[in-house]
Amino acid sequence: MNIASIRMVDLHGQYQRLKADIDAAIQQCLDQTDFINGAYVRQFQRDLATYLQAEQVITCGNGTDALQLAFMALDLQPGDEVIVPAFNYVATAEVLTLLGLTPVWADVDPDTFTLTAGTAEKALSNRTKAIVPVHLFGQCAEMEPLLHLANAHNLYVIEDIAQAIGSRYTGARYNHQMAGTLGHVGCLSFFPSKNLGCYGDGGALCTNHPELADRLQMIANHGQRVKYRHELVGVNSRLDTLQAAVLTVKLRHLEEFNQHRQLAASRYDEILGAIPGIRIPGRAGYSTHVFHQYTIRVADHKRDGLQAYLHEHNIPSMVYYPMAMHQQPAYARRQYPDGSFPVAEMLSRQVLSLPMHTELTQREQDYIGSVIADYMARQQ
Repeated sequence: MNIASIRMVDLHGQYQRLKADIDAAIQQCLDQTDFINGAYVRQFQRDLATYLQAEQVITCGNGTDALQLAFMALDLQPGDEVIVPAFNYVATAEVLTLLGLTPVWADVDPDTFTLTAGTAEKALSNRTKAIVPVHLFGQCAEMEPLLHLANAHNLYVIEDIAQAIGSRYTGARYNHQMAGTLGHVGCLSFFPSKNLGCYGDGGALCTNHPELADRLQMIANHGQRVKYRHELVGVNSRLDTLQAAVLTVKLRHLEEFNQHRQLAASRYDEILGAIPGIRIPGRAGYSTHVFHQYTIRVADHKRDGLQAYLHEHNIPSMVYYPMAMHQQPAYARRQYPDGSFPVAEMLSRQVLSLPMHTELTQREQDYIGSVIADYMARQQ
């Protein structure tokens, strides 16, 4: 096989599959010169709301903007605390800090990499106003206990589903409910590599709370409901019509794409599950997994060597994330020395994400598995 062809994400192959429909949608935008708040934006909002079974979807410029809009719409005040996973991408902490809010870290579950009610409860104080469950790598955090905790303390719940669109949660009160629709608001990213990705930046929010939806819509549009009447302090964050056109086409294929990822993940499980020193991703019984990433754990002190060995054999891989949030220089605080969040710190030393996309073949996965097995055997 042409091993040089293995990609972490194969956007080109996916585009070729959908080329005719995507090209036609883009050409329609060009013909109509319909670039800002065009027809495709409105159509995509409707289609995505239907898919998510949410009352309303508000599109915006990117996933980080979605988080900012959510916190602004909830009218949190400087100094308010928001509980965030210590193992996470920086965007949530970045937005909170820029708004004068205080991110408070909580450890995560070692199998699902997500926040738990137990770890979140340890982070509570009388200044806590919200919790941000991040549905990392493609499956939901255990939402029902988190929602119970939030209700008991009158807290907002902002779901970050940037990596988990299409994942479904099941609990005592929920039956396959879409990620993003259990809390007060869900935040989405359409970065090109996401399960539903556009060809640039894009984001959205979903909510079942009409008053919150109205505030989100105004804040995303300079704080105005009627042009030139600015009721709130807002921002300018919108999804370009060209990107909405691409997303409208791709949304029709999202379930199929997620099924391809799930099939690829099952193949990886079979190939890698018996290799000593490799721990395949955990599956939560309460959530489906859409595998934005297929992230293994490698025994301590072997991860970096394995990544280098994969690179030597033309296999890409990524470490999401090499540092826990409390260890990042911009967010380090004295009260959080090394060892404060042992699971997050362990994961940052062990996790390795392998190629995962809709075009991944059995042959490619067999080759990846053989290289991993060879390296780990050499370490025995």
